[in-house]
Parts: sequence; structure tokens; C-alpha cells
Amino acid sequence: MRLIASAVVTLAFAGSGSLAQAQSPQAQTLKVSYDITLAGLPLGKADLSSSFNGPKYEMEGRAKLTGLAMILTGGKGEASASGSLAGETPRSSKFAVVSKTSDNQRSVRMGLKSGRVADVQIDPPLEPKPDRVPVKPDDKKGVVDPMSALLMPALASKKLTDPANCDRTIPVFDGASRMNVVLSYAETKNVEVPGYSGPVLVCNARYVPISGHRSERPATKFMQENKDMSVWLAPVEGPRLLFPLKVSVRTMIGTGEMQASLWSLEDGTSSAPARKAEKADEAIKAEAVQ
Repeated sequence: MRLIASAVVTLAFAGSGSLAQAQSPQAQTLKVSYDITLAGLPLGKADLSSSFNGPKYEMEGRAKLTGLAMILTGGKGEASASGSLAGETPRSSKFAVVSKTSDNQRSVRMGLKSGRVADVQIDPPLEPKPDRVPVKPDDKKGVVDPMSALLMPALASKKLTDPANCDRTIPVFDGASRMNVVLSYAETKNVEVPGYSGPVLVCNARYVPISGHRSERPATKFMQENKDMSVWLAPVEGPRLLFPLKVSVRTMIGTGEMQASLWSLEDGTSSAPARKAEKADEAIKAEAVQ
């Protein structure tokens, strides 16, 4: 489940290329609420808040399973990240995630500098496994954390909704494993959800494990071969970003989706996010209007 959660959350990442660096002089906060489903059944809810002030950003996320899933697992968590928008990807400085279930809790805290991982604390530590691929020092360079990677600056020479913004290879490190998420353009749709109406880029996605994963696990092999993953990206005009409105991932027990149920872009400063966080098993869903 941890692997699937990481894959879903990291489907929409800042990628490579010459990216826009111009920022809106006015502070803005983007708030998005998501409904989470698995195999068509309600699974929970998630809320993401991203504040922009010049090149600096702060993010927080909260997720909680509901109904039977909550009864069975007690799943909930929080996540946060902060850094600056510059260069080819967001430059995160801090990332934290805390996930809780009915029988355990794990926290990950990570500090980064200039795209390099400076420090990682995982509590409790991951258990050693013979099939876990070792993480090399170079695997911690030129990376973006899973939450900051949701901020996707548009290509400097392109419009926000230009199909070229889909074509990205995203280097991600979540504190324990290194992966690439490869996005490619599929189509452009028009959508309508509370707070947003307009075009979105639909990008296909592939998961490519690099290190830190358990190579012999069936879930790892399934996700590596999975061709049924996509992310829908909506434009954010002020900081010239794309942000996920919908994510869909086929899992071993059904399709997981995270669907935006509310989208709000507000001017002015907002309170700083909490410094805890969770990477949730989440997926998005937005009704398409052709």
C-alpha cells in the first residue's frame, strides 16, 4: 500500500525543461479538496493548501479515510513542504509526512538544499529486507520531494495549457526510495468543478523505480508494468503553475482516484502550513465536459 500511495501522489510532478520563473508579486493561496475512491467506493478525503509569496511557497496536506476504510485501518495523516520556485523544478527545503493507522505510526522528515537531500529522519526506521534496492548517494541529488513536486511550473516558452507541459520526467525522493515518474501528453479536456471551469491537460504516467524499493514484491512489479495511470492538470495563472485536478491509478485491487471537489485560488497571505504531513493513498476525480 505504501508503494501505491507514493505512486499516486507523485503522478503530477514538476519536470525537466526550461521552466518559467516569473512570480506574481501578490501572495496567493490555492486550496483544493479531493474525494478519494477505490474501485468506485468512497475511501476518504484530502485537502491541500499551497501558499505563494514571490518565489517562496509553503504547502500542507491532510488526508483521512472514512467509513469502513477508517474502521478497518484508522488511516489518516498530514504532510507539509516549503521551498522556492526557481530553475527547472521546485527547490524544496523541508518535507515532512506523518501517517497513522490503527496499529502503527511512521514519520518522515527530510531537509534539502539545492536539490540535494541533506538529512532524513524516519521513525521508526524501515526494516532491512534482502530485496530492498540500496539507495546510492547520487540517488539523492537533483531530486524533488513528493509534495513540492505537485507544483509544476509551466514551460517558459509555452502557454499554461500547451500539451508540451505534459512531457516531463520527474526525479522523486520520498525519504526512503528514489523513483522517476514519466509523464506524456494524452489529450486536452474541459472540466467543471466548484471553483474552476476550463481546460486541463490529461497526461499519461509511468512509474520507474530507481532505488529503495523492494524489487521482488508483487506490488512493485505491478506498478512498474502499469500503463493505466493518468493525471489531469489545471492551470494556476499567478505563479504560472499546473496543479493536479484528478489522478487515476489502476491498483491490484481496483482503480484508485482522487477527484477535486472544490478549487479555490485566493489573493493575500495565509497562515503558514503545519510542519507535519502525510503521503496519503489518494486519487482524484473531476467530471469531464467534452
